[in-house]
Parts: sequence; C-alpha cells; structure tokens
Amino acid sequence: MAGQFEAIPGGGAAVALDEVEIAILRSLAVQLMELVGPGDQPAEGADPLAAILSEGPSKPPSDPALARLFPDAYGGPEDKPDEQTRAFAAEFRRYTENDLRARKRDDVLAVIRSLDALTPAGDGGAVLKLGPDESPRWLGALNDLRLTIGTRLEVADDDDNNELYRLPDSDPRKPMVMAYLWLGGLQESLVETLMT
Repeated sequence: MAGQFEAIPGGGAAVALDEVEIAILRSLAVQLMELVGPGDQPAEGADPLAAILSEGPSKPPSDPALARLFPDAYGGPEDKPDEQTRAFAAEFRRYTENDLRARKRDDVLAVIRSLDALTPAGDGGAVLKLGPDESPRWLGALNDLRLTIGTRLEVADDDDNNELYRLPDSDPRKPMVMAYLWLGGLQESLVETLMT
C-alpha cells in the first residue's frame, strides 16, 4: 500500500503515508486553501436566498494558477473570443465562480482535516483511510493541487516535459516537479481504486 491508494471494504480507499508525506500534503493543501481564498461570500447569517443569488466576479483571475482553477466557460485566452462570447463567459462566471470556489475550499479542507485526524505510528507514518464520501473530495483536491503546480511549472497539456523530468538536484524547480509527479501517482491510484 505504500505510496498508492488501495481499495478497502465498504467502497473506500487507503494509503500508507510517512511523516514527511503527511507534512508535504498538508502544507500543499494549506497553500491551495490560501490561493483559492474566501472569494466574494455573503456575510454569515445573511439571507439564504440572497446567498444563492449573490453575484461573483465577472472577470477571470489574473493569477495564472487561479485562471486554470477557474477557467472561462466559453473558450480560453488563446481562443480570442469575440465580444458576445466574452459577455457570455462573464455572465456564467458571475453566477458560478463563488460556488466553485466554495467547493474547492471544502475539498481541500476535507484533506487537511483527514490528515490532522491521522494517528501516527511509531515511525511517524500512518494509514489514511477514506470513506466513499471522502474519496471524491480528495480526488478533487489532488487534481487542483496538480493543476496549480503544473501551471506554476508551465506544464502544457501537449508537452512531454522531458526537460522537467531531468532537472539537476540544484534546480529550484526540482522539489515542485517531484511533488507534481508524486501527486499524479496518488491521483491515478485513487482513480483506479474508485473505478474498481
């Protein structure tokens, strides 16, 4: 089970994590939570109908990682959309981004809480067990972490990124490349586990 999720009875998944892996996952999750931020949320105790009808931002985020997490619904920057398409995208974003932002925060908060609830063994490691309801949240958070790191590393969808995989240890991007690859392995094994 070391390093890969495996199915457990009842439809859940489990993975053995050592102390360093737990610390890295938690640190990355906290950073993602800070990046996603609170968004434009109505004040606590506000009218629930007002919360549903509240409008969010109409422009894409300027941070490339946030723009990747909250893309335009109608084409990306490279598509050079016309004015009507931009208006449709702004309208769609206005009514969906706050909810999407809240879901991403909830997913990453579930990861942090799962990690905080682990009881380390004598070696500092632990086995993380996810129930059927927790697994999709973890999958969403792992995906968002990979998208964020991939954007920071300028990984392109059609790129084989061989140069990133052969970075010398002295390259400051090396730890993030290693985290990107490791998170990809975790994500892939969780997907495979959920499909069985």
